[in-house]
Amino acid sequence: MSSLPVITSRSLGKTYRIWDRPSSRIVSPVQEWFASLLPGESQTAARLRSRAGSHYRDFHALSDVSFEIRRGESFGIIGRNGSGKSTLLQILAGTLRASSGEFTVRGRVAALLELGSGFNPEFTGVENVILNGSILGLSRAEMHTRLPRVAAFADIGDFIHQPVKTYSSGMMVRLAFAVQTIVDPDILIIDEALAVGDVFFQQKCFKRLEELRARGTVVILVSHAMGIVEQYCDRALLLDHGRVRALGPSPEVIKQYYLIHREVNAPPAGAHVRETNDSSTVERIETRDEGWPGEDAFFDLSNVRQIADGKARCLALGLTDEQGRPSRFFQQGEVAHFYYAFEILEDIETPVVGIVLFNARNIIVHGKNTLEYGCTMPARVHAGTVLRFRHTVKLDLEITHYTIETGIASISAADLRNAGEMHHNDLTACVVRHCHLTGIGPFEIGFRLRGSPVQLLHHGIANLPGDVELLRSAT
Repeated sequence: MSSLPVITSRSLGKTYRIWDRPSSRIVSPVQEWFASLLPGESQTAARLRSRAGSHYRDFHALSDVSFEIRRGESFGIIGRNGSGKSTLLQILAGTLRASSGEFTVRGRVAALLELGSGFNPEFTGVENVILNGSILGLSRAEMHTRLPRVAAFADIGDFIHQPVKTYSSGMMVRLAFAVQTIVDPDILIIDEALAVGDVFFQQKCFKRLEELRARGTVVILVSHAMGIVEQYCDRALLLDHGRVRALGPSPEVIKQYYLIHREVNAPPAGAHVRETNDSSTVERIETRDEGWPGEDAFFDLSNVRQIADGKARCLALGLTDEQGRPSRFFQQGEVAHFYYAFEILEDIETPVVGIVLFNARNIIVHGKNTLEYGCTMPARVHAGTVLRFRHTVKLDLEITHYTIETGIASISAADLRNAGEMHHNDLTACVVRHCHLTGIGPFEIGFRLRGSPVQLLHHGIANLPGDVELLRSAT
């Protein structure tokens, strides 16, 4: 049994009947009932069924949703508002019945679907803890035993003995998270709940989630915060109008989400790929006078999926040391050169390119593009152009393995002129993504063989510039 998926969904669907007026809820079923009493082939029965069907229309909240989730996996579910995320969660949690298809859930399910759901506002925190434990299958005696751990995790003091209706939203989510995770669920579903707590509570929550995952708990996370999904979830499911648009590694699925967000449909994989080896027919723009490295500097991209809108594709991504020699190993603090090239398949406005580095825990440790560097780029690039870039990074990062993401986008000249005055979110909305690749690599950063003052430059993910100054020595 341990080898079986914890959650299996096969062609899952949910359909709601939308009535044209309130009275139709009575008229239509009556007409259908009378039709069932008549011979099925009669004209009268056919007319009654037709009239019954004219009072409503079917809305398909979910259609043909299939996926599997295994033990210990963190799984993200993303999509725009109205894409069917909440409907899917409610079906998985057992609070909503599917209209078609089948799904299997093996084990105890704990869910944070809505702030305050499952709590009686008139009951105290302690009473709600006992009540929720009973709903999840634990006895009162078991919950009394676990109550001190719940109280310690929630850390809301004496409020745990007060009615829940007196709680702030932060206190509510603290107690709810503590209850749902203290029962050791096999499946934990979280719908945006972590966005409520402060940074200290979020850190505590993610530490607890890692403990649960280490024991085999499945964590399903629904969030509009793409950074959290990308860095925490192993895989993700993208819903669009109730259908599965993408399923796979979270960085790839999130890039598909951005394409949908801009209402750009990605073409079938490989549909826009074409060879352009004839250098006489393509304009080449290079960011530096230094040359392009040899073939042995470049990663094999044949199995790397390109998520694109058909306007550009990535031709190559390479990595060298500071002297331009191909390398996949660097000492901490060394300089690396990332080389990447994109072919423009349709005219685009000012290009925006960059890289993102992920560590072995899938955490983004560095990400920077030409907008953030303030690079000068052409105002428009025509189809057939190949853009080549050299991106230099000083690897002041922790010692571990890394993978690379690269991509190309574009921005209009007017938006670029106003970029310095725009809020980050507004600027991001002006950038049109054209092609992204994730999971390229790996390469490694290791200990320095020797160095001053010591071998290890810093602890933690990144090395921040700074210094320590002795201001006073007193005895």
